Amino acid sequence: MSFTTTEPAFRFRQGTRPLLISMPHVGTYVPPALAARLTGEARQVPDTDWHLERLYDFADELGASVLVATHSRYVVDLNRPPDGASLYPGQSVTGLCPVDTFDDTPVYASADDLPDDAEIAARRDAIWQPYHRQLQAELDRMKAAHGTIALWDAHSIRSVLPRFFEGKLPDLNLGTGKGSSCDPALAATLLGIAESATGYTGVLNGRFTGGYITRQYGNPAAGVHAVQLEMTQSSYMQEKLPFDYLPEVAAGVQPHVRRMIEAVLEFVERR
Repeated sequence: MSFTTTEPAFRFRQGTRPLLISMPHVGTYVPPALAARLTGEARQVPDTDWHLERLYDFADELGASVLVATHSRYVVDLNRPPDGASLYPGQSVTGLCPVDTFDDTPVYASADDLPDDAEIAARRDAIWQPYHRQLQAELDRMKAAHGTIALWDAHSIRSVLPRFFEGKLPDLNLGTGKGSSCDPALAATLLGIAESATGYTGVLNGRFTGGYITRQYGNPAAGVHAVQLEMTQSSYMQEKLPFDYLPEVAAGVQPHVRRMIEAVLEFVERR
């Protein structure tokens, strides 16, 4: 099966300070020909990182650059390695072009609708590669302009997902590639903000230690500090259809997220 799309792979806003915020899972677009092959559940794209642009609406004010995916992760997952290798060997994961949802139900209506290697390669070329080229280009630009820079990979997920973890997930899950993607002092500062956020729970390198983006681009020895934040969606939105943003709920957690971003900027701008 062939793959084409009429939508650009990303939206990008360039900032003025040494921080890029990446949002690889906020996209909801599925080309019509592909959507016709999905189950009714999958066409609702339930595993989207909903409303993160709204939650991070302070990013422009702080001078951060922002890179936002347009296509659903069901088309291609921008936070997976291009070869589809598992980021968490031995644990249940979804792939580069997922065939099952977070609830372990089929994405495709029938086995005949599954993407073959050629279609996976076409999706990677059309969407994954442009997103990562832009990400790398912006890191290079910021590095030339500022010297020490940061990459913040913004994510959210349902707070209860038995396929991936037991019980309820902590609210603020920081990942630094088990300590490889950013300076330990920065990680400690961020964890302190998360742990002191009244009414919320936080953890560093727990169930989520950072995906491909954090691990691939973080290089603290070279002055590139990368952090992933995986938030519980219950902290700011409805976790079930219609997946509405809840302003009163979001108002509680948003200041803590902003403080983390400010702390990242303070750290790299001191270098």
